[in-house]
Amino acid sequence: MTTIGYAAMLEQFHPTDLLDWCAQAEAAGFDAGFMVSEHFHPWTPQQGQSAFAWSFMGALGQRTSLRFGTAVTCPGFRYHPAVIAHAAATLGAMYPGRFYLGLGAGEALNEHVIGGVWPEVPIRSAMMFEAIEVINKLFTGEVVRHDGKYFTLERAKLYTRPETPVPVYVATAGPVNAKKTGKFADGIITVGAADEKMEMIWGKFEEGAREAGKDPSSAPKMLQIHVSWARTDEEAVENAMVEWPNGGMAFFPKQDIKNPEDFAGIAKLVRREDFKNRVLMSSDLEVHAKHIQHYVDMGYDEVHVHNVGRNQAEFIEVFGREVIPNLRLG
Repeated sequence: MTTIGYAAMLEQFHPTDLLDWCAQAEAAGFDAGFMVSEHFHPWTPQQGQSAFAWSFMGALGQRTSLRFGTAVTCPGFRYHPAVIAHAAATLGAMYPGRFYLGLGAGEALNEHVIGGVWPEVPIRSAMMFEAIEVINKLFTGEVVRHDGKYFTLERAKLYTRPETPVPVYVATAGPVNAKKTGKFADGIITVGAADEKMEMIWGKFEEGAREAGKDPSSAPKMLQIHVSWARTDEEAVENAMVEWPNGGMAFFPKQDIKNPEDFAGIAKLVRREDFKNRVLMSSDLEVHAKHIQHYVDMGYDEVHVHNVGRNQAEFIEVFGREVIPNLRLG
């Protein structure tokens, strides 16, 4: 059965407000819980926030009763994998069975702040998968030594950890990482895109899982989709253009852009049609329900919805009352 979740975007909203909206979303029927973004900077200055996700999630676990996790954090630049493992194990111990660790290869927007060279995609990918190896070693509770290509550990042990290790999911949008994710991770996170691309990612993920001797049908498949709902179509389009222009930057090298001001400059080039297959902009609730149902029918275990506008409370109320109850979730 598919469940619907709420995407908590800390680069857009104050953490206190997001806590309130997450509690509202739980009460409204967003039963999959919460995907929490993990940024050092917002995409654009207009978005205006960027709270520390790990602090927020400690409070989120107390305020709500559903699952939650990072979507996503990058192990290897701002954080050594040991620090990520430490933080994840603590949340796993505090909220057993509720926290998952979502990882990605990172963007310069967030990771360049520590200085140094920003590597090419193949190196960032290799770093991430070595980091997963380090994290999983630490999750065993054993004393760990690691002397890898990118990371070193010297007699490290996690003393506080859950009885069952925190699951590690990887966000990926390409075939190589999707296959590696099937091999080395517990599940996959994707972002809404054209069906052909998503089916390709799934196929590669399943191929990697089978090569590793795992049953791909048992691995969670999680999706985050971006929508812009408002009372009028014009307002929905304006919200996307103003509040989430990065959603229309499919053909720009987003992973290599280093500051929100540069994103704001690129945003001036974004057109309405650039949001196709990336952000659904509509005031029609039936259109939104059909959109979400499509992904449910594709077989995702969890579909987490991000409304890009500032109208979060109204979005949660209306979707909880008029969209989620009308979905065929299996």
